[in-house]
Amino acid sequence: MRRSRRLLAAIAAAGALVLTGCTIPGFLQSEPERSEPTGESVDAELEPFYSQVLEWQSCDDFQCTTVTAPLDWDDPSAGETELALIRQTARGGDRIGSLLVNPGGPGGSGYDFIAESIDFAVGPELQQRYHVVGFDPRGVGRSTPVQCFDAARMDEYLFGIPEAERGTDAWIAEVGAAAQEFGAACAEGTGELLGNVDTVSAARDLDLLRAVLGDDELHFLGYSYGTFLGATYAGLYPDRVGRLVLDGAIDPSASNDEVTQAQAIGFEKALRAYLADCLTGSDCPFSGTVDDAADEVARLLASVEQSPIRGSDGRYLGADSLVTAIIFPLYSAESWSYLSEMFESVMFGEADTALAFADLYYGRESGGTYRDNSTEAFRAVNCLDYTYDADVSSMRESAAELAEAAPIIGPYFGYGDIGCAAWPYQSESERAAISAEGAAPILVIGTTGDPATPYQWAVALAEQLDSGVLVSYEGEGHTAYRKSNACIDATVESFLLDGTVPEADPQC
Repeated sequence: MRRSRRLLAAIAAAGALVLTGCTIPGFLQSEPERSEPTGESVDAELEPFYSQVLEWQSCDDFQCTTVTAPLDWDDPSAGETELALIRQTARGGDRIGSLLVNPGGPGGSGYDFIAESIDFAVGPELQQRYHVVGFDPRGVGRSTPVQCFDAARMDEYLFGIPEAERGTDAWIAEVGAAAQEFGAACAEGTGELLGNVDTVSAARDLDLLRAVLGDDELHFLGYSYGTFLGATYAGLYPDRVGRLVLDGAIDPSASNDEVTQAQAIGFEKALRAYLADCLTGSDCPFSGTVDDAADEVARLLASVEQSPIRGSDGRYLGADSLVTAIIFPLYSAESWSYLSEMFESVMFGEADTALAFADLYYGRESGGTYRDNSTEAFRAVNCLDYTYDADVSSMRESAAELAEAAPIIGPYFGYGDIGCAAWPYQSESERAAISAEGAAPILVIGTTGDPATPYQWAVALAEQLDSGVLVSYEGEGHTAYRKSNACIDATVESFLLDGTVPEADPQC
């Protein structure tokens, strides 16, 4: 499933949270409006890219610009791609440098994250000392994008109900044909960029951004998938690591199957935590014990699997869309009351609330359009970042393991290899631990109840990194910084502002 900090901001925009904010209306950006590159020595074929002078334009209360990067970092003469940047210049004096922020995904727009939710992304003290920079990684949003289906075909791809029974040969063929059609459309709409949106290429872009912004070291705040981007950067350029904070960490060594199983278990644990909380209240749509309520959720999923519910716009709510609707509010405990409302509506045969939650997850607007290409980019990056097994017997074995490990959620997480097994471009790298020997200290934050990036991934990443420093948050939800925990906020900001490294895990 998608792992994006911006999902939380989307919930906030929908009214389920009140944590997000925007820059003060009418705030005037400070000078300069040009960024001079560091002027460092690079290979001759990269010099035109690293010597770019950025001209910043006014974009409402922010500044924005575009950076040109090699289409293929292994062959810089093969073409170019564009990267979109937005920044809020430092509000105070004694500036440290630029702080680049990635909200996760892959496929999340850092540009929109900063433009729409800067106070949710970065605390006020950091805004005083840093130019806060949001960027769309290659293939995402305002950068040269991955382009696949139009809105109508995307609706069918995401919400269409397969005719065959889940897991049968006919179902696998049906889902595989849809995935192949989607991949072919992405290849046609995107061109050669589709084979170059992997995270290693994005990390090389990150070094280019550092240089053209004029910083000798990279200061970076990465959420969720952004932790993998930041760790990949540290592995490639350990001597250029400044102050890196990786919140909601991903284990770089975990395989696709391991990631899927850990997330299925994580979301199931979060679901049971929600049910335990729900059963203590008077408005809970469930009754009995947590196990009783969990069984009811499983029956509800099985029911819409067999008999999808028609929404008012003609789309049908099947089990896959209902799982997405359940997962979306589980990213934050503050959203659990909305999950209760959604469950109750489905119990009464109404699909619109659940479809609206799935729409928020996919960035689908009420009129049937999609606000961004995050779904396309998510698939394109993951298809290059992991390896996949097209063998049906292997997929069935993995699906059975998922169903056993997470009996409610797991049955609908299986067969994920289908989506990338026939992708136009195949991964050429294996997942591996990242040590980044020689890098400056790197903060790795893990939340004990995080369903999307389980806590053990943060432990693993902190152990892998030669200079990793684990910071634990005892709580629920996805990511920890700027989530109303003073201990986490103080630890992160002391590190980014003063370079203060915790002597031991503060266990916030």
